[in-house]
Amino acid sequence: MYTTLISVKDLQNLTASSTDYLVFDCTFELANTSAGNEKYLEQHIAGALRADLDMHLSTHNDTERANGGRHPLPKPEVFAAWLRSVGVNDSTQVVVYDRNGVNYCGRMWWMLKWCGHAAVAVLDGGLQAWNAAGGSVATGETLPSTLQTGNFSVRTPLLPLVDTATVAANLKTSQTLIDARAPARFRGEVEPLDPLAGHIPGALNRLFSTNLNEQGFFKSAAELREEFASLLAGRQPNTVVHHCGSGVSAIPNVLAMEIAGLGPTGLYAGSWSEWCTTPGLPCEKS
Repeated sequence: MYTTLISVKDLQNLTASSTDYLVFDCTFELANTSAGNEKYLEQHIAGALRADLDMHLSTHNDTERANGGRHPLPKPEVFAAWLRSVGVNDSTQVVVYDRNGVNYCGRMWWMLKWCGHAAVAVLDGGLQAWNAAGGSVATGETLPSTLQTGNFSVRTPLLPLVDTATVAANLKTSQTLIDARAPARFRGEVEPLDPLAGHIPGALNRLFSTNLNEQGFFKSAAELREEFASLLAGRQPNTVVHHCGSGVSAIPNVLAMEIAGLGPTGLYAGSWSEWCTTPGLPCEKS
């Protein structure tokens, strides 16, 4: 079972086995929300299904959402219904990837963990690494099998979702917030997406892409451990709650701490976009 990362070689071996597995392409672009699907149709790992941030991994239906912010999570039972419709079982090894440095496929990895599914892994290096190794690719749309609906069920969460009220109540306690946005956004110097610039008081800053090396692969567990130890400066890993602008790019930090052996850690999925639009909550610039 692969639960954090899977290498290109291991995925190639998986595709040649009789294992129950599914691969999902989660490529997305915030500035052009149709671009991810267009790139998927142009090229994707052979057999990969499409998982779109706006269509499948978020909801704007108030009766179906689990939180606020720009990319609200669908409630677990809503997400589970979609997973069953594309053939995911409780036994399925799920593999997710993108072309964006794990910025979007991490969302699906986390959501499956939140629903209690351990067997989900991120393809280390993404589509770029797959192509570099000569992996099999396809064009057009890969349709889910119509032979059988999956039996995916919601189980006990493996990673915790943290809400705004909890973050607010623990601002002056042992809670440790890590913000994955770019430093200029964190400091409040620019804000291209949300109505207010700044950050949650007391938060630390670690840009999500810091977890990858120059080749686009995750750094080693030892290197990640050392970097997080430096950032935390004596704070305990089990106090960490990750966030970003809308709960998406925070997840590479969640995954990195898992790889480093420092997890599980919390995710404040509403993130800055929910925090800064909730009346009465403090905001900082620095």
